Amino acid sequence: MNSQAEVIPYELPAWTEAAHDDRAVHFRRSLMQFRDQFAQLLNRYPTSAQHSMELDAVIDAYTAFVTNTDHELLWTELMQPSSVAEELTKLAAELRASSSLCVGIAEKYRALKLLSGHTEGSDYFHHVEASIGEPFGSFPLTSDSTVIWIGSGAFPMTALFLARQTGATIIGIDIDAEAISLGRKVVERLGAGLDIRLELAPAEQLPEIGKATHLIFSSTVPEKFELLDQLHACTGRQIVAAVRYGNGLKSLFNYPMAAVDERKWRLAEHVSRSGRVFDLALYQQA
Repeated sequence: MNSQAEVIPYELPAWTEAAHDDRAVHFRRSLMQFRDQFAQLLNRYPTSAQHSMELDAVIDAYTAFVTNTDHELLWTELMQPSSVAEELTKLAAELRASSSLCVGIAEKYRALKLLSGHTEGSDYFHHVEASIGEPFGSFPLTSDSTVIWIGSGAFPMTALFLARQTGATIIGIDIDAEAISLGRKVVERLGAGLDIRLELAPAEQLPEIGKATHLIFSSTVPEKFELLDQLHACTGRQIVAAVRYGNGLKSLFNYPMAAVDERKWRLAEHVSRSGRVFDLALYQQA
């Protein structure tokens, strides 16, 4: 993840169609406030422990906002075809990008805290950890499984959980060198004896890609469906790909589901998680 990506401010024009609805006005103002907070937090990294606490507080508030069922109903109502929906779509794209970058930064702070002897977490990370569960639904891992996790980040909690629970081999990759460096130190601290490796490399260049049994795509990887398409050629028929995503209100925090080439991949299973920050789609080769 590139924490230095620029977030371009976007100003919503005054609404007319929903101005009569106090809930809609409050909803819009909340999104704009989150947008501004994320932009400020991105511009201040890296700084201090105080900044880390502020970042966690904003991410936790955003998590609560995105997983609120009343907000989901209002989002559905506001996203009916109209100029309001068009403007919300643009704002959602910016929030999705900036919040994903902020999560990457929060993972780095969490790793640094762990390495300095502090272990407190945030509500967002508790949501993610609670959502790990059985990430492959009807296609469980065993000690013979090899998992490639795309977008492993600086605090590879999924890798640690899965390796500890199943004995599987976990290979995490990321495009962020700082995240890989911190993630390796976290694994050294928390995953002694576990078969986990973190690499700064594309998935297709891993020696294990052809024999891998499972793929995981982080919900904050923007191009995950493009990568899934590309990896069809170098993965085997045994592969099961778990794609974390978020549609509807959850798309404020996750890159949404996209169409796949049905000649390459078929949707084998779908796991919707009410009250969780992302959902899961499982694919097999067609």
